[in-house]
Order: sequence, then structure tokens, then C-alpha cells
Amino acid sequence: MICRNSPGEETQLKILRFNDDRIGVIKDGNMVVDVSDSVSARKAKGPQRVMEEIIEGWRKYRRRFEKIMAEQSGVPLDSVQLRCPLPRPSKCIAAFSNYIDRPERTADNFPNEYFYKSPDLVGPDGTVELRDIPASVVYQPEAEFAFIIGKPAKDVPENKALDYVFGYAPFFDISTRGMVRRTQFVPKGQDSHGCCGPWIITKDEISDPHNVIVKSWTNGEPRQNYNTGAMAHKIPNQIAWLTRFVRLNPGDIIATGTFHEGLKPLNSGDTIEIEFANMGRAKFAVKGNSPRKEVEWLPGKNQPTPPPGGGMHVV
Repeated sequence: MICRNSPGEETQLKILRFNDDRIGVIKDGNMVVDVSDSVSARKAKGPQRVMEEIIEGWRKYRRRFEKIMAEQSGVPLDSVQLRCPLPRPSKCIAAFSNYIDRPERTADNFPNEYFYKSPDLVGPDGTVELRDIPASVVYQPEAEFAFIIGKPAKDVPENKALDYVFGYAPFFDISTRGMVRRTQFVPKGQDSHGCCGPWIITKDEISDPHNVIVKSWTNGEPRQNYNTGAMAHKIPNQIAWLTRFVRLNPGDIIATGTFHEGLKPLNSGDTIEIEFANMGRAKFAVKGNSPRKEVEWLPGKNQPTPPPGGGMHVV
């Protein structure tokens, strides 16, 4: 829903990409207003740079978008093809676990840890590819709450961290389970194993990012259903920790980890869906040459035995 604010207050928006790299905003819940022409030299800049420019210049673009929305009714949401709202961010980082989903876990004993995802993200109705990797025991889709950086961030104090957030987006972290590797490159970093959409929700539309219901489905069947309040390390702490070591830039996306209850196997031919409560649902297809793998895997409850060989699996 588009919120009508008092004069001087920021409009809360859902920003999306659609069709042939067009930029849109949601109006009245189910209409898309095309605001592409408010961005100069859009085609020359390319899709990712356009999104970064909108994020960096949000104060200016917000006014432009509001004017266009007041003048146009838009087209039905179901008449457009949604694209990934961030087609290729400079960084896509994901928190390792980060949810208190077992009795022995607390924020004090849960270390901050992150890994890089491939920045070539999959958008709504795009396709996840599952490769045949004999050393893996199962694939799983982790539904996650992600935030998008709004301005350059380095050595950010925790009490100022939310000032650096532009908005939020649903995110799937596709995970390859059961492998023993020195890095997360194969288990977490493969192409098409980061899914984002349907759109970016501007920061002011979510009053408390630590009280959001995240839901997922596989083939229409409910899977995960959890509240972001169970994060061990909240978003301000994540930003403060990360910016000690790396510079975050406008348009960078950080997935905040997952609550593991509800995770099930993922196989070629499946579809997966994700939604923040009442804020739009995105669907992704799954294909690939991996044989079906149906092993149940849940941290702290069931850790499957890797294939013979142990140690560093050869891939």
C-alpha cells in the first residue's frame, strides 16, 4: 500500500524494475506507474547504475516520482514482467545463520560471520540452476530479510547505522549442503543462487525491521514462517561490524541470515516463493542437471553424513 503522508514527510514506496529495464513504483497496491523517464540517459547508464543513482539521489527522485504518480494511474501489476530490483550490486553479502533458532544460541555466543554471494542476482520469475555436484547432499532455499545500503558507509557507529539503510527486499540464499570446503564459494556463491524481489521497500514503509514476518513456499506448500525479531545480531550491529572491514556502497545488499525451521529440499522442477507479510510475493523457478536429493537437513537436529571421502571434497 502506498502511504499518503503529511506535507514534508517522506512518501513510502515500493520501487521495482520491469519489462525492458523500466523503473516503476507501486500505486494503490496493484498498479505500476512507470517513472523511467525521470532518470536521464537511463539506457546509457545501464540498469544497476540507474538504481544506484535513484538510491543516492532519493530526495530528488522521490519528488519526481510523487509528481508522476499524481498524474498517472499506472497499469495492472499482473500485466508487467518484474525484474530483479538490483540486477548486479557491487556487493551482495549474506550473514551466516544469525538467528536464535536453537536453545543453546544467544547473541553473546553467536559470532558475526558473513560470506559473499554472486552479485548476478535472479529476479522474479527468473531461474535458479542446480548443478550436479556429487559431494553435496541437498540443496535448500533460505528465505531472508535483506537491507539495501543508501549511502557510502565505512566505520559506521552502531547508533548511526540505520541512517545508512535505504530500504529492504526479500531474498533467497540458495544453499548447497553437506560439503566441507575452506570457503563458501561452492556451498553459497554459485551463479543464480541469490534471488531478490519483487521490489525494494523503502525504509520508512517498515517501521521496525526487527518485527517482520518472513514466509516462503515450495511448490505452493508453506515452508519457513518466522519473525525477524529472532535475529542474533540486529541490522545496526551488522552494519557497524561489516564497515569495520569493507566499504559498503549505495545499492549494496546484505541478507541478514535465516531461521532454519521449515527448510526442506529443493530440486529441479520446483518453484519457490517468498514474501514479507503483506508486502508482495515473488516466485522463482528451479532447474538444473542435479539428480533429486531429498535428504532432510536441519542444524542442531539432523546433519546428514557427507559422501565418502570426507575432508575437502573435490568438485
